[in-house]
Amino acid sequence: MNALSRDKNARGAWAEEIALRYLVKQGLSEVTRNYHCRYGEIDLILSDGDTVVFTEVRYRAKGAMVNALESISPAKQRRLLASAEHYLQRSNNNNDRNCRFDVIAMSGDEEQPTVQWIRNAIEA
Repeated sequence: MNALSRDKNARGAWAEEIALRYLVKQGLSEVTRNYHCRYGEIDLILSDGDTVVFTEVRYRAKGAMVNALESISPAKQRRLLASAEHYLQRSNNNNDRNCRFDVIAMSGDEEQPTVQWIRNAIEA
C-alpha cells in the first residue's frame, strides 16, 4: 500500500493535479484551486472560453463499492451550487459569463487511472 492509498488528503491533491493537467491539455485555463467558503469547497475553477467551469474531482480505487460519479450526493451538489454562487458574487469579472459544472471521475489503478470528463454533470 503506497502513501496515496493511506492518506485521503494526499490522494485528493494527487487526483486534482491529474484532473487539472488533463483539462489544461483539453484547452481550459486554470483560475483557482480548492475554493473554500462557508458552503463548501470547489476543487477546481477553470475557464473554457467565455465559460466559468466549476469542477468536482472524484477518485475511486479499483473495487470501490460506489463509482466516482455516483459518489456525488444531492447534498454535495447543493453545496457545490451554493459555493459557486458565493464565488461568483465575490468575483468581479464573471457577471456576464456562462457557467457549468463538470466532474472528473477517476478510477482504477493509481499508476494509470482512467479519467472520465463529464461536462454539465450537475444542473444549476
